[in-house]
Amino acid sequence: MTLLLLLLVVLITATISGVFGMAGGLMLMGALTLALPVSAAMVTHGAVQIVSNGWRGVLHRQHIRWSIVGFYALGSGVAGGALALIAYAPSKAWVYLLLGLVPALAWLPKDILRLDAARGPHALACGLAVTGLNVAAGVAGPLLDIFFIRTALTRHQIVATKAATQVLSHLAKIVFYGAPFIFASTTTGLPPLWFFLLAAPLAMLGGVLGGRILDSMSDKNFLNWTRWIVTGLGALYLVQAAQLFWAGNAGGS
Repeated sequence: MTLLLLLLVVLITATISGVFGMAGGLMLMGALTLALPVSAAMVTHGAVQIVSNGWRGVLHRQHIRWSIVGFYALGSGVAGGALALIAYAPSKAWVYLLLGLVPALAWLPKDILRLDAARGPHALACGLAVTGLNVAAGVAGPLLDIFFIRTALTRHQIVATKAATQVLSHLAKIVFYGAPFIFASTTTGLPPLWFFLLAAPLAMLGGVLGGRILDSMSDKNFLNWTRWIVTGLGALYLVQAAQLFWAGNAGGS
């Protein structure tokens, strides 16, 4: 029953991501962390998000800014190489704390950093920072958004280009958390194969549904709704983190 409910969450969050480009991933990561061990949640989230983002990129492929993706890939590769040298295994309490804090990035004033993903060096820095945070917290949508909020791109170009970049970041997350599973002699906590086989088409369907909603939304409403949705999710995750720390589960899985 838990896995069936998670499949429903996959569809809902893929639809939300199809509209806003990031809020769905934040919601899915919280649900998976609640139901699965942290490492299994990270790998499962990465696999589903690769399908979701990849399919969203295919649907809006004519809007992808490949120059941004190229520089992002360089930064993501550097981050992946550095992460390979680090031993990092967060508890559920710390994951929820990070999930709760990440949305605060969406409220940073636009004029403080003046970042623009359309500029090559900024896109490279985006790949480095977003991939690092994605591995640490499981998601990095609000940080990614900081690099896109000052661009002159349309909402379709933002969603499409973000989707292409996030395939790379989630791949790095799968490699980081999934490598130990290859050598595991005991149960890994990962969902069975049938879950992934059903989750893939549901994620793709969500992308189609989200794209239709996106077509009917204005650029102004797109940015406003994104900020408030991720903020609400962040507040819920901070409450969950506080409960886990209060119960003494900071070091548990």
